[in-house]
Amino acid sequence: MQKKITLPLTDADLDSLKAGDRVLLSGTVYTARDAAHKRMVDQEKEGIPFPIDVAGQVIYYTGPTPAKPGEVIGSAGPTTSGRMDLYTPRLLEKGLKGMIGKGYRNEEVKAAIKKHRAVYFGAVGGAAALIARSIKAVEVIAYEDLGTEAIRKLKIENFPVFVINDVHGGDIYEEGIAQFRQDH
Repeated sequence: MQKKITLPLTDADLDSLKAGDRVLLSGTVYTARDAAHKRMVDQEKEGIPFPIDVAGQVIYYTGPTPAKPGEVIGSAGPTTSGRMDLYTPRLLEKGLKGMIGKGYRNEEVKAAIKKHRAVYFGAVGGAAALIARSIKAVEVIAYEDLGTEAIRKLKIENFPVFVINDVHGGDIYEEGIAQFRQDH
């Protein structure tokens, strides 16, 4: 069964999500990859506020391709989340509530997810064109000079993800490995 969640994430949403849950997200997410994360954190150290208020928001780690005629966006698959691990704890401290990407997170990020009550969602890599069908509108918000890595605001509808790390410390990767070892 898939859960349907309208963003922004509420405390009740966060409490209900468990590692392994399949979820359809609708609402607003922001895109940001490693170059944008680095710039945000570096500028904050210089006293420049983030270009978006991350409190309560979800960031999707993607660098979408240009839209074909008649489409709002090109392929928009997830990028490897570990490249954002250096910056993620700071964004979580500032109130970020969700991230969408692919792959493992380091121990510091997993601890920060639990401490700051956030969730890490996985999107399926290799299905970028299909994922793009769930994106209904796109607007560049900041760092246009970064091209595909600019921060964008996306309106999504029934965007398919699954919970990798939850607010309770659940980790689908660790649980899957443990289950495999138990079965073999």
